[in-house]
Amino acid sequence: MSNDRNKEILALLSSKGLLKAEQVEEVMIALQTGKEDLTAFLITKNFIAEEELTKIKAEFYKLPYQAPLEVEIDESVLRFLPEEVAKTYKIICFGKEEDVLKIALVEPNLKAMEAVSFLVSGEKKRVNYYLISNSGWEKLFKQYQKIEEEISSALESRAEEEGDDLITVDTETSNLSSEDINSAPVSRIVSVIIRHAVEARASDIHIEPYAKESRVRYRIDGILHTSLSLPKSIHNAVISRVKVLAKLKLDETRIPQDGRIRLIVNNREVDFRISTLPLVSSEKVVMRILDTSKGAPSLEQLGFNKLALRKIREGIKKTSGIFLVTGPTGSGKTTTLYSILTIVNKEGVNISTLEDPIEYEIKGINQSQVRPKVGFSFASGLRSLLRQDPNIIMVGEVRDEETAELSIHASLTGHLVLSTLHTNDALGAVFRLLDMKIERFLLSSTLKTVIAQRLARKLCEHCKQETTLSVDALAEIRENLAGLPVNVLQEELPLATSLADVLEKYKIYQAVGCSRCDNTGYASRLAISEVIEINDSLKEIINKGQVLNFEAVCKSQEFVSIKQDGTIKVLQGQTTYEEVLRVIES
Repeated sequence: MSNDRNKEILALLSSKGLLKAEQVEEVMIALQTGKEDLTAFLITKNFIAEEELTKIKAEFYKLPYQAPLEVEIDESVLRFLPEEVAKTYKIICFGKEEDVLKIALVEPNLKAMEAVSFLVSGEKKRVNYYLISNSGWEKLFKQYQKIEEEISSALESRAEEEGDDLITVDTETSNLSSEDINSAPVSRIVSVIIRHAVEARASDIHIEPYAKESRVRYRIDGILHTSLSLPKSIHNAVISRVKVLAKLKLDETRIPQDGRIRLIVNNREVDFRISTLPLVSSEKVVMRILDTSKGAPSLEQLGFNKLALRKIREGIKKTSGIFLVTGPTGSGKTTTLYSILTIVNKEGVNISTLEDPIEYEIKGINQSQVRPKVGFSFASGLRSLLRQDPNIIMVGEVRDEETAELSIHASLTGHLVLSTLHTNDALGAVFRLLDMKIERFLLSSTLKTVIAQRLARKLCEHCKQETTLSVDALAEIRENLAGLPVNVLQEELPLATSLADVLEKYKIYQAVGCSRCDNTGYASRLAISEVIEINDSLKEIINKGQVLNFEAVCKSQEFVSIKQDGTIKVLQGQTTYEEVLRVIES
């Protein structure tokens, strides 16, 4: 896209109030390097939603906007454009009405239009062009070939190589030849598994051996879904191919191994953290997907309520102390810390991090990956960071007494320390640190803010349906909201004049399922949370060893518990009550 077009699109976005002046300036500076794409930069920075941006671009190019489609395209229509043409030019044929073809493009492209004109020449067909988002195009492009078809094709190629209808690979990994591991079909199988996982927004890939098959599962929005089954005979070749990519030892099958891969998937860099585990007869592999190109979402996008946002913003204004995010594994703690780092990342501040792994790369922040195998742990790294003149330190996790003690001392010497801890609720952080031998007087003077959170699946906006809960569930919702601060009720549920009429003014929805959400009823996730500010009242309770519980917190400040926040989001139509109970009870 030319600079002149970029400027005109930015001016249009600014005139519509969709971009602030400082955001426009930041975009222009980034584009001057010649390395950034306007659309990718705006979306990565969370300056504007992808579909909103596509609507503006459609207006600029004077093309109709095409929203993401949830329908299955007729194969004869889809195949009008060869797969390679569709992939090369990012175009797709999605409709046909008599003599009119509907073609969607991600970017208006003269070469793409010439290719379409060549294909329709002599067919007496008119072409109507539409502008579609990259996400919308990717969803439609997946219809060219389903994962099962791609895998079947690769397995057939494998069988042909073997010269047999059956695939025969030695079950002992150590006896696999380099030809087995690096053969085109095996490489393709692994590539297809990885690409489909990224396209499906999976956070993890599990490749597991069973008695008669090898199962591939994707974790999407926190839930594992079986994607496909492979012949057992191909399992070890697939595992070994992953090991080759991650530079792990092929002949070591007795102990677990860890590694990393950085791959280009759909024209963007994606990191994978690889973990192998020896089982009875073979090895299992789990691949954690870290899409560093996405950028950290904002706190509002994560779903924090207005009271929580005020407390968080107040907490990160402090120049020293400890700011903790707590919750079980997979509850989004690190993502919340990244969102906070994005807020405090300013010119006059030196921010250093110790992470395992680095999930997002943020410009202007010094990010370090811990490597325990070579002695670079959270504890040893923290000692080194203190000699780097930091204002803010982010430690990925407080795992042991040494890291806890060093974090306390760093906060005492004028640093703001951000970190995570594995506890079920916000108050649990206090008791966990006391268990780590932190003195009460030190803890009360350094701990400033504690967030506890879970990730609940968000209802798909396209298929959710109104429902009625049981009498017991409705009574439980009323009980949950009983202690809700009045101003929180007014901010989050403004249609209700009091707690008594909340259930009359708000609808409750259930998950249904459609093609847009892969028939799960849910799309994406949001945080349900509670935030405690360690104020003077709570400091005194901690210091004197008095009873510290939910009632003490409610007396000391306005407070919304995780369960109350989840209940609010149910009434706002963002999730289901069953989902809130599932993540809280987990």
